[in-house]
Amino acid sequence: MTGEQLEATIERVTRRLRADVGRDWCPCHALPRGRCPGTEQTAGGQSIEAPTAAGLARLIDHTLLRPEAARPDIVRLCQEGLAFAFATVCVNPWWVPEAAARLAGSPVGVCAVVGFPLGALPPALKRQEAAAVLGDGASEVDMVVNLGAVKSGEWPVVCAEIEAVVAEAARHGALVKVILETALLGLEEKIAVALVARGAGASFVKTSTGFGPGGATVDDVRLLRRVVGSAMGVKASGGIRDASHAAALLDAGATRLGTSAGMVIVREWEVAQGRSQ
Repeated sequence: MTGEQLEATIERVTRRLRADVGRDWCPCHALPRGRCPGTEQTAGGQSIEAPTAAGLARLIDHTLLRPEAARPDIVRLCQEGLAFAFATVCVNPWWVPEAAARLAGSPVGVCAVVGFPLGALPPALKRQEAAAVLGDGASEVDMVVNLGAVKSGEWPVVCAEIEAVVAEAARHGALVKVILETALLGLEEKIAVALVARGAGASFVKTSTGFGPGGATVDDVRLLRRVVGSAMGVKASGGIRDASHAAALLDAGATRLGTSAGMVIVREWEVAQGRSQ
């Protein structure tokens, strides 16, 4: 697809969303007035360079979401998070109190997943889950979008559920990342979800759960960055296992990486830097 064709597609999706969501959205970006890229700076979207291994670590959510993870695994995850000074450790809701207690007073945050991994919870339950993890000490929420509503083109539903979680997070001063599961979406669906997530006030869009049929790709990150602009974060997640892939995703516009291989990636990055000096 050429650049002109992509722009035409984004414009077509924008017009459809403006009609479907039926709100007072700005005519230029199909976003609620006050959230137009020209008037708002959303947390998490500034371009961040990672010239050092330590700088790279601050862009990583050190992740352990395996259902069989036990308490010693979570303890080790937190120890690794502290040792490498990652941005957060990302865990399932049950483990948020453990992680929050072990990371208290440190610069490492706790990221909790909500509606994970299917996104199929009703909006009220998704908000309750967000309230629970935030009350237990999470500082960031990664929520899976309602994929059934996306596939049905029910954009007011998608917008309302994201707004509900964003409102709950705002009470705690927390960030919300919306997981799109890009491997299950077509081009126009990716564009539409990204626009709706931005319009609903989320701080990031995120590519994948890591449990779907595919993970983060350079093309998807580049597309999401083009759609949301510079005032919103893009988290690449799923299948990121080495420094070269991480570098390509950052170059494409990612401002956060979700991976269970963070230590490997940082060490590889450090070695590569040493060779270049």
